[in-house]
Amino acid sequence: MTKKIQMADWFSAGARVVEALGKPEFARVLTEAMRRVVPFEFTVIFAYPSDRRPLDLYDDFPEAKRRVMIDDYQEGPYLLDPLYQHSAAPTASRVVRLRDLAPDRFYQGEYFRNYYVQTGLAEEVGFIVGIDENISVVISAMRANKVFSAREFRDLDDMFPFIAAAARHHWKDLGAQLSDRPPVSPPRLPQLIEQAFQSFGRNLLTPREAEIVEYVLKGYSAEATGAALGISPGTVRIHRRNIYAKLRVSSQGELFSSFIASLADLE
Repeated sequence: MTKKIQMADWFSAGARVVEALGKPEFARVLTEAMRRVVPFEFTVIFAYPSDRRPLDLYDDFPEAKRRVMIDDYQEGPYLLDPLYQHSAAPTASRVVRLRDLAPDRFYQGEYFRNYYVQTGLAEEVGFIVGIDENISVVISAMRANKVFSAREFRDLDDMFPFIAAAARHHWKDLGAQLSDRPPVSPPRLPQLIEQAFQSFGRNLLTPREAEIVEYVLKGYSAEATGAALGISPGTVRIHRRNIYAKLRVSSQGELFSSFIASLADLE
């Protein structure tokens, strides 16, 4: 496809996005417009309110994949998702590759090995859009078989100003709409992720050990954790051994499972 034809396709698709503003089909039309420029298999659009679980605004997953990508994700793994962690409102709107946000040991960490690997994705690119000070929206473009090339990522980045403006306009009242809805469960506090890590191992772990658990679960190496906390990697490893003994776990996998189970205490 020549650049001229590609631009013509984008202008035509963009016009349909504008026409869909404020209508139920907006998210689908927006996704179709993006695919006219850069193809990808799956899309999910999550709203990340500051006081509750992620809200699935739109997705085009088949049923089996939707169970993992939506249902399982909302049960707790989202807390360890780099896109979630970097989308806390208020946030800077931008386009990012998931791998560029991830800690140094993300792909050896338990979020990836116990959850994300089940998604079967080769790469995920997120369009992070701040809607207001209390809510952000992330539009994820996902590929199953190959990563986005440098050229394709630049094309996605070129689309971002239009996509962000359209998203802000379409979802400008989302915060008010959510505040009008009675919560399905007790309200989620703004510092949910901090509470989750602090409550994990409550009465068993010291404050420093709770910090170590957070970094381990997020996928930071002993070296990166030590650098972040101002302690040596050896000290991090000693803390980690003590944590395992106190929680009666023997692996990061068991630590991850125990953490996800502990989230029930926050409901």
